[in-house]
Amino acid sequence: MRVVIAEDQVLLRAGLARLFEDGGHEVVATLGRAEGLLDVIADTRPDLAVLDIRMPPTFTDEGARAAGAIKAAHPDLGVLVLSQHVETAHAVSLVTSGGFGYLLKDRVLEVADFLASAERVASGGSALDPKVVASLVARRPDDPLTDREREVLGLMAEGLTNGGIAKRLFLSERTVEAHIRHLLMKLDVPDDEDAHRRVLAVLTYLGPR
Repeated sequence: MRVVIAEDQVLLRAGLARLFEDGGHEVVATLGRAEGLLDVIADTRPDLAVLDIRMPPTFTDEGARAAGAIKAAHPDLGVLVLSQHVETAHAVSLVTSGGFGYLLKDRVLEVADFLASAERVASGGSALDPKVVASLVARRPDDPLTDREREVLGLMAEGLTNGGIAKRLFLSERTVEAHIRHLLMKLDVPDDEDAHRRVLAVLTYLGPR
């Protein structure tokens, strides 16, 4: 996997590069700001772009805007956004494209899980931080889902497979499949084999009621 990293904190940028290299991946470029990132991506043709959601010069949403521009220019490129805090507005606007991940920075310390998430995003899957998911799918007064269905939806948003969800919740895969089928029906999302439908289910849940 070829990786480009855009992170203004020098130590974290170096740490991320070392982490990917130790994991057998190639870091083809590192930057300290979002400016020029699209040009670097065009030149290096990576499989994954990893970027901080807040970067110079204003440290507000430079990374989020850069992520949107990257997905617009390179729809098949995996984009993994890192954030210090839960900022769900950016997650909702970016997760629609697939091949997108949104993780809190402390998730980097869980090296194996972090690399697995990055690889999944590079392959076109999704990876949302559990804390982000919890904020996104918090119960609403008019919630159509049961508590268990909402748990399953949250794990779907994290990018887990049916088998992964089954292990996390100590359920059989058949039971998980039934929960997914029911929540897709309740959210009026077609039940098929397209993994993007799992993301659409989350987006439907988050949409206006």
